[in-house]
Amino acid sequence: MSTPGSPPDRGRPPKRPRATAAEASAPEAADERRPLYATGGIAAATAAGSGLAAIVTLTIIGWVAAPHDTFGEDIVDILQGAVLAWLVGHHVSFTVPDGQIALLPLGLVLLPGLLLYRSGRWLARSCEILRLRYVWGAAVAVAGPYAAIAGTLALVARTEAIEPSMPRALVMGFAIAFLAAGLGALRQLMRDKGVAVRDLLELMPARPRSLLVGLLASTGTLLLGGLLLFAAALAFAFPEAVETTRVLGPGVVGGVLLVVIQLAYLPNAVVFAVCYALGPGFAMGAGTVVAPTGVSVGALPVFPMLAALPDDGAAPAVSLVALALPFAAGAVGGVLTQRSAPDAVGEAAPLWGFVCGVTTGILCAAMAEIAGGPLGGERLSEVGPSAWQVGLVAALEVGVAAAVAAWIANWWYWRKLRLGKDTESPGSTESGTGAAKKGARAPVRPGAEPRPVVELPPDVPVGKGLATVTPLRRRDGQGVGDAGEEAGPDPEPSPATPGELRAARDRERAARTVDRGAERGARKEARRELRDHRRRERREAKDARRASGGRWWRRRPGEDEEMYGITYEADPGGVDAPGH
Repeated sequence: MSTPGSPPDRGRPPKRPRATAAEASAPEAADERRPLYATGGIAAATAAGSGLAAIVTLTIIGWVAAPHDTFGEDIVDILQGAVLAWLVGHHVSFTVPDGQIALLPLGLVLLPGLLLYRSGRWLARSCEILRLRYVWGAAVAVAGPYAAIAGTLALVARTEAIEPSMPRALVMGFAIAFLAAGLGALRQLMRDKGVAVRDLLELMPARPRSLLVGLLASTGTLLLGGLLLFAAALAFAFPEAVETTRVLGPGVVGGVLLVVIQLAYLPNAVVFAVCYALGPGFAMGAGTVVAPTGVSVGALPVFPMLAALPDDGAAPAVSLVALALPFAAGAVGGVLTQRSAPDAVGEAAPLWGFVCGVTTGILCAAMAEIAGGPLGGERLSEVGPSAWQVGLVAALEVGVAAAVAAWIANWWYWRKLRLGKDTESPGSTESGTGAAKKGARAPVRPGAEPRPVVELPPDVPVGKGLATVTPLRRRDGQGVGDAGEEAGPDPEPSPATPGELRAARDRERAARTVDRGAERGARKEARRELRDHRRRERREAKDARRASGGRWWRRRPGEDEEMYGITYEADPGGVDAPGH
């Protein structure tokens, strides 16, 4: 048995510090908390209003730079265009007479996301979010009113030619606000409590944490590779992109807006490049395909970014190198999945590596679904990758690579651990009772200093052959040989009448009833103090390991822990011998 340190006294709650004169003279209104959901509505309205104000400003700048009529005649169109741009920033599709527009720039989600993130932090400061479980309530408090505002603006922006999707406005408004405001509230809580991101990950169980690390690593590798692939293709066709811009002739203000629009579509282009590297590719219209198996796009709209697309015919031979990207991403994800939670059973490591690949495939399918969409009717009604094909291929390619990499990394980890055991001094591997009496020495982990030999008391029993655990300290403070003498037999109770016994039971029951609330409060305070004590010791141990050059992704169970027992490990060759 082991514990990170000596637990504090649980018998009575700790004394609370006395309030200072400044705290005593502070008004009681400062301790009152603002109502969560009312404050969340204010935060949602502030974020929506700030985003609308920014977009209206940009719309007016574009209107001034372009030929126009008098301001009074175009004011309604300007405001409707600004509201429509705000909805596009939340990835809300809309319907036009020729079809549906759903190929929207993912980069515009950054503006409302940042505003909602700041609103979430303000909400956490105003309402004093003190617990991790309260972050969900703070996110819902902002997401609900924000979704209502988005749905209302979708109704306001409707015209005879353009009709935004109100259900999508409700769903996307709630989802973006929930994620961004929740992250803001969580960040503010962590800052107030002084908690690092690594400490937050420590609250998760080992296996979900390892899968999360592997998912983020493999997906990040895919996105980084897609960005490099798109940048290389655009650099190769840069003269053609410059010529397209010259043909458009946007002017100074129009050129700036054209660059902003292309930057907003950059995440879509990265996702398209990832789908190309996975194999299924993507479409740029009905009956077209851009994939490693071949390219057939035909006529394209005049847009500088589209110069990165290859010409019709066979795919460029250089681009086929990108087919190794999903396998590299799977290898990275599988290694980090195993490093976060090593498996004692070698057969389990490939399984969890494949699970990491499956979760990566699901995330890739979601990104492909969001990045694509129709761009009107007729020929451009099919633009983007197929979500189910991308998800299936990504799960297989990344999953297989992650499974193999996780198995190899797990085998290498335990091999280094066995080699570390073999490098111990001969005195720590002696067999028999004498070696156990001198002390047991923990195996030397890779990159860790060997632990000193622990001298054991002479009265500690040590088994032969199999492991024997003997507690050296009890939580009630009565260890082996604490009193120095054996407790004698309990004295015989004096005889009592039934009435006296009944009265004694009534008094005990009354005392328990009166003190039950106080005992419950004392237990809560003791548990809280114990959790704080263990959290501080874990943080100190982690800081010490970080200062000594330890790596955060390697699990080192039992490091810097105070042991309360003795474990004797016999020679593996003598376990099955007779007499053991």
